[in-house]
Amino acid sequence: MTYGIVLTYTLTPRWLALPREERNRMRATHIEPVFARYADRITARFFDGEAFNSRFSDFAVLETEDLGAYYFLVEALRDTPLISEGHLVLGEVILGVRDGFHTYEHHLTAAAPGTPA
Repeated sequence: MTYGIVLTYTLTPRWLALPREERNRMRATHIEPVFARYADRITARFFDGEAFNSRFSDFAVLETEDLGAYYFLVEALRDTPLISEGHLVLGEVILGVRDGFHTYEHHLTAAAPGTPA
């Protein structure tokens, strides 16, 4: 099964107070290597959201078949200075299964007659 995950987060005023060069350095030093470590198991796309809502500033859309890899990615992010020093606050996580109903229907038709699904 392929899981879709929307991970919301907010970049804090502490982050915004840093010069853009420092923000770019921190992203390259701390965030990009974490995502690169899991790139073989997790795809990630990043979106800005602050112009469209006030609940979070940004969100990532992740896809994976390995929820363990996703969990480890989040733990690795929590170990970075961006989170531990208060530059970024993780928010709501929305999890879903891509085409889950198709997978379930396939499972039902593949089950032997008389066998509980």
